Amino acid sequence: MAQTTFSIRMDENLKRQFDALCADFGMNMTTAFTIFAKAVVREREIPFKIAASEDPFFTHPVNRARLLSTIEEYRGNNGETITRTMAELEAMENG
Repeated sequence: MAQTTFSIRMDENLKRQFDALCADFGMNMTTAFTIFAKAVVREREIPFKIAASEDPFFTHPVNRARLLSTIEEYRGNNGETITRTMAELEAMENG
């Protein structure tokens, strides 16, 4: 199989940390990126969660499912405005 080269720009400190961690795993950064690329191609998705919010309320699977369910419920009501507030959604979580 033909090989190719590509460059990645990243913070120097991050590169050092990543390189050291790869070494702890018994591989180099090229191998780690190749494993990542193969997983992305095979699964047709990024193999880890990428989220804009780090708020645990939104990233917790149960809360996220409830929020999405609520949105779908209101979408089905002829475009009715979503009236539940975040406090109400948090109260649902607290039971």
